[in-house]
Amino acid sequence: MEYERERKKLVNSLRKYNISERTLKAMNKVPRHLFVPSIQIANAYVDHPLPIGYAQTISAPHMVAMMCDLLDLHEGLKLLEIGAGSGYNAAVMAEIMGKKGEIYSIERLEKLAVFARDNLKKAGYSNVEIINGDGSLGLPEHAPYDRICVTASAPCTPVPLVEQLKPGGIMVIPEGKSYQRLYLIKKDMDGNIIKEDRGGVIFVPLVGNHGFNMLCGDR
Repeated sequence: MEYERERKKLVNSLRKYNISERTLKAMNKVPRHLFVPSIQIANAYVDHPLPIGYAQTISAPHMVAMMCDLLDLHEGLKLLEIGAGSGYNAAVMAEIMGKKGEIYSIERLEKLAVFARDNLKKAGYSNVEIINGDGSLGLPEHAPYDRICVTASAPCTPVPLVEQLKPGGIMVIPEGKSYQRLYLIKKDMDGNIIKEDRGGVIFVPLVGNHGFNMLCGDR
């Protein structure tokens, strides 16, 4: 009951960000305390990013909520997530997308991929597949995707992700190194890309062939 009270208090505090009721309802159902290391469990419902090991973090709840709203999620979509982390972000998206939704989440660090799988299983989410690999390359075998959610900051928009986004699809991605911006990327039905700056953010760096070990114009 204590976790439920803390979760409800957190969700109510997110209303100041003009988060949709659909996303707030989903976040009120996801047990965030199951997605943080035991040493951080007392902070599970604080609106801050938390360390999850291996120099990685679980994003602040308000950022998770904002990205879900930008992605305009609804039931039955196929979504690619880059950076599974602890699995929390995928769990929130799975709540919104329902059992008919498909989520493929790529995590570079094998131990974190195992952590995310275990957390999602404990929390009862069966429509999220965690893949250990280079997220900057996307996952072409299941492309194209209705939505792509990137939870690490890239030096520039990875070309494979743009290619794997379905016409009419939406991608949310942070870009930059010391100075990061969150971008909403839409691909129209003719394949044209519209990119909108949605403000400053702080994320861990995206590492991979199309990440920060590749020269493509660091900002």
